Amino acid sequence: MTRSRLAHVALGCLFLASYCSKAEADGLEVSMPKVVEAEVGKEATIYCNFFIPENNSYFYVKWFYMERNERKEILSRTQDRVESKESEMKERINITDDFALTISKVTPRDAKTYLCQVGAGRAGFSEKQTELRVSKAPETSVTVENEGIGASKNELSKIATCTSQNGYPTPSITWYKDQQPLYSNGTETDIRNAVIRESNGLFTVSSTLFERVTKEDRDAFYHCQVDYSLMGVSKIFQTENFQIKVLYPSENVSFVIDGPKQELKEGDRVTLRCKADGNPEPDYTVFKGEDKLLDGPSGELILGNITKEDSGTYHCLVFEFEIMKELKASVNLSVNYIDEPKITPKHHEPLKEGEDSLLTCDAKGSKPLEFKWKRKGKVVSKGKQLQLVNVTHETLGNYSCVVTVPEVTGLSRSRHFFVSVHSKPQLTWEQRPRYAQVNELSSLSCTAISVPKATVLWSTHNGTSTHSYRNNQVNSTLQIQVTPEHLKSGINCTAQNSLGLAEHHFRLEKRPDTPPPTTGIDKQKQESKGVIIVAVIVGILVIAILGAVLYFLHKKGKLPCGRSGKQEMERNTSI
Repeated sequence: MTRSRLAHVALGCLFLASYCSKAEADGLEVSMPKVVEAEVGKEATIYCNFFIPENNSYFYVKWFYMERNERKEILSRTQDRVESKESEMKERINITDDFALTISKVTPRDAKTYLCQVGAGRAGFSEKQTELRVSKAPETSVTVENEGIGASKNELSKIATCTSQNGYPTPSITWYKDQQPLYSNGTETDIRNAVIRESNGLFTVSSTLFERVTKEDRDAFYHCQVDYSLMGVSKIFQTENFQIKVLYPSENVSFVIDGPKQELKEGDRVTLRCKADGNPEPDYTVFKGEDKLLDGPSGELILGNITKEDSGTYHCLVFEFEIMKELKASVNLSVNYIDEPKITPKHHEPLKEGEDSLLTCDAKGSKPLEFKWKRKGKVVSKGKQLQLVNVTHETLGNYSCVVTVPEVTGLSRSRHFFVSVHSKPQLTWEQRPRYAQVNELSSLSCTAISVPKATVLWSTHNGTSTHSYRNNQVNSTLQIQVTPEHLKSGINCTAQNSLGLAEHHFRLEKRPDTPPPTTGIDKQKQESKGVIIVAVIVGILVIAILGAVLYFLHKKGKLPCGRSGKQEMERNTSI
């Protein structure tokens, strides 16, 4: 019995094979691409192209997919009807007018083998298959250990985790350090990977990098690279480079002066900068002698407007508890200075005109000094001494002893000294003509300079005078209402002290009367005269131009009447 059944099956297979062969031979042909690529969330289209012999008016198309080595029908179509089979894809699949299968909102579960079967009555049937490959670009991020990683020779430390989320198919992750790929070796580097399949069928891959961190790794750059496939094309994604915070104790400390490039001088601003090479930086303590000037996380000691008292040796101390070691550095601060200059004699008695005097300036400084005497901004003597010979009232005034250090740019000090010369007053005034009219207000000023201070008086009482005083100078201003007597005799300004007097005479001149305004008739006459003058000038110019033209033509021989006249004259002369 069993043998009989096997025989029937064998005969059926032979018959089916011969029938199919006959269909191909009779011209029923089906063609499909071997692979179709689709992106998750988008639409996939699988085409089924076929050829049916002309003598077959009836045909059908059926779509299947393979699952666990079994085919499951999902759609079928004849010339006038589409039939959908029950499946999880029912709401997302369709068959187009050209019999292509479309799948909307593709998911990773749609990655299967799909079959298209075409039947044509007596021509039999034929089928082909296509593999649908689904892909999605992952989303990549890196989480770095920001708290700091201690340098260690004995253990591995976690550097960072690179995560590639929601990719399909499964992406791969590679770590790089200074552009060189890293691989697990169990001693210096360890890379731990994990793959999770999400409920939506997508894959999340995480890779955690562990390394034995050294102090030199503070300058290293890390990144991770994700390799994935999208629509049949291999792609890569590289994260931004990042660095890690490496923690290590200080081994050295430096202490420097940060200030002007030239030599330091009084008044400068400097910063004493202490710096250890550990991470994080330790606390700093700065001493000068027994005085603690700084204690804290900042290693900067700022000294503003320094003086010579700031000169000396400064010490910076650092203590590393991790290695129980004290580090120390020192720096010497040298401030160039000039002590306040001294002038002798300290109390100078007033001089009389014609006398002599000698002033001496002296000072001490950090380097060789240079002395100059100045008055009103101009150098009047070089060296420590100022010799005043045969003094006059012009010698009176302020003098400055300026002390500099040629080797230090910008370092100088000065001391002022007033030289007093007893003399009679010297008057100055505004030298310009004084014009005035009777009854108008006028202002006169004069200035007297002298020691002792002068008194200024005016020769008229018909006015108001005001005085201002500055050092040994008196400024006096007189406001008057001009009278005929003032225009006739003028006004005197007199300055007087115990040594004599000085006087200046102000002459007031009457201002010329303003000419009367021009009347309309006079204006018309003037305009008429102007027109006549212009006409005469124009006529003269025209005659001059005409004469020049005639002369030019005559010289060129272009006036025939002139030439014949000349010949007639010659004939008359010869007779």
